[in-house]
Amino acid sequence: MSSTEQRFSSRWGLIVSVLGIAVGTGNIWRFPRIVAQNSGDEGAGAFLFAWFIFLLVWSVPLIIAEYALGRKGRMGVIGTIAKVAGKKFAWMGAFIGFVATAIMFYYSVVAGWCIYYFTRMISNPLPVSMEASQSIWDGFQAGGGPVLFHAIAMGIGAVVVIKGINSIERVNKILIPALFVIVLISVIRALTLSGAFEGIDFLFTPDWATLKRPRVWLEALTQNAWDTGAGWGLILTYGAYMHARHGVVKNALITGFGNNMVSLLAAMMIFGIVFATLGAELSRSQVLEVMQTSGPAATGLTFIWMPQLFANMQFGGILSALFFLGLSFAAFSSLIAMIELTSRLLVDLGLSKNTAVISVAGLGFALGVPSAVNLSIFENQDFVWGVALMISGAFVAFSVVRYGTTAFRLEAVDNVDGDWKAGPGWEKLIKYIVPAEAVILLVWWLWQAADVENWYDPIQKYTIMTCVVQWTIAMGSFYGLNKWLNRKMFTLA
Repeated sequence: MSSTEQRFSSRWGLIVSVLGIAVGTGNIWRFPRIVAQNSGDEGAGAFLFAWFIFLLVWSVPLIIAEYALGRKGRMGVIGTIAKVAGKKFAWMGAFIGFVATAIMFYYSVVAGWCIYYFTRMISNPLPVSMEASQSIWDGFQAGGGPVLFHAIAMGIGAVVVIKGINSIERVNKILIPALFVIVLISVIRALTLSGAFEGIDFLFTPDWATLKRPRVWLEALTQNAWDTGAGWGLILTYGAYMHARHGVVKNALITGFGNNMVSLLAAMMIFGIVFATLGAELSRSQVLEVMQTSGPAATGLTFIWMPQLFANMQFGGILSALFFLGLSFAAFSSLIAMIELTSRLLVDLGLSKNTAVISVAGLGFALGVPSAVNLSIFENQDFVWGVALMISGAFVAFSVVRYGTTAFRLEAVDNVDGDWKAGPGWEKLIKYIVPAEAVILLVWWLWQAADVENWYDPIQKYTIMTCVVQWTIAMGSFYGLNKWLNRKMFTLA
């Protein structure tokens, strides 16, 4: 299939759908925790500075490239990369698609957690102690709940995707505005709490010494990739359904800045609530320690601490329900895009839409079960494929460079009247800065990780070798299938 039959009905539909990719649990579940873990004694503002820099020099350039690649290629990520970079690089597109798919396997598990906690918050009293809150989490994890709600999340996502891009658009037109309203209500309520502004002050106060730590820069880049969806191939996939008359630069800036605004609002809400609720009993360093102690699989702040903190607030029951409803909306809008990306790849390889979506849902459920039943596996997969987003982003940039950055910009980016122009500055970012960021930070991270005991053990959760082994297996497999991928896609096209 060489072109898509469907298109987004409007630019607004495209933007809210792409914001649905960008605005996910990474903004609400992951971002506040990462900020807390990379803050200094004085505050977290320095990390926010690094995070914002990467929005400008990593995420926005890649989002522009993905929109343009999708609109130009009119195929999934494998076919588009093969068209633009050359058929011998189809394996790169396959790797980009696999990284997003591998994230989908355990992301659906998180979506299931969100659904469970929303139903729990509206049907049961809030836990009034830390022990009670921990008991809820332990009880959920001990039974078959994670697998059941993982199945529910994957099933609902598949139903939306199987109905086509117009269904995705309609769902996102509801989910994303509703999510923004929920986040705003939660932030306003948080800021009315006594002591909340101490948390806001800490959030935005820079401790510049933290920027000497390599991990801060690595976390800032990977979090921005998580935040915006840049380099995942998801925006490229949706870009294949955009009208030729819709420009990419304005859309990319709206996507990047709109998404990061949600992240900041979520952080303001979480920091405000935590400091207001715990600040009267604990010192600032102790409050920060609570936020930095992420619990099993980075669940502690959101799924263990927040329900108990809501219990100590007036109207906490309503706010907790809204919080987990918003988190569920965020999870679904991103999960839908991941299912669409993988399904689109199978359609390009010759499967019917229905068969592709059902296959992805079944495979996604089966390969997500290990993460649902074992949090150590979950943590490993989050680590391995989160860092792999740097490689995916570099491959997207490479495809543009391989085609010719100037030619690509003139033909696919700066070619729509009424849109802003990316200009030669974008060429320099995509040709030099993005690849350099990926290489430098990846090598930097590997160098730091080499000092960690057992760095060579592929079985450990957080080691160089666990990443290298899994990346090598994926890349090697796709490289070996390169000719087959091209034959299947372009014979059918």
